This record gives sequence, structure tokens and C-alpha cells, in this order.
Amino acid sequence: MNWKAILEYYYRHREAINGSIIGLIIALAFLVFGFIKVIFIAICVILGYYIGKKTGEDKYFVSKALRKIKNKIFPPRM
Repeated sequence: MNWKAILEYYYRHREAINGSIIGLIIALAFLVFGFIKVIFIAICVILGYYIGKKTGEDKYFVSKALRKIKNKIFPPRM
């Protein structure tokens, strides 16, 4: 096998190959786990990505978000 040629092909068509692999993984997950469970996992992954990205950008994101939630549940008295 010519690994150099394989790597060159991969680098030229990286998006299509990665998309195909992701599609295959999602299809297998639907077959194994079912639709609802896969959707739940996808929502959890997207939420985790969002929170991780925000905490990477803003160190105090989680404490600010928890404070907002607390203030909506228990509004401050005046």
C-alpha cells in the first residue's frame, strides 16, 4: 500500500470522507439505539459543546448563567 497516496487523497477529500464516516456512525446509532435516544444524545452533545465553548471564552459563564436562572425562579425582592 502506498500510504503517501492514501494520505494525499484523504487531504484532498477530507470533508467528504469525514462526512461519510459521521453519517455511517449516525446511521448505526439509529439502528442500535433507536430514534429518540439518538436525538437525545445529539441534543446533549450540542448542549455540551455550547457550554464548553462559552466557558472557554468566558471564565465566569456558568456562574452568570446559574445566577440568571436563580433570579428567574426566585426574583429579588424590592
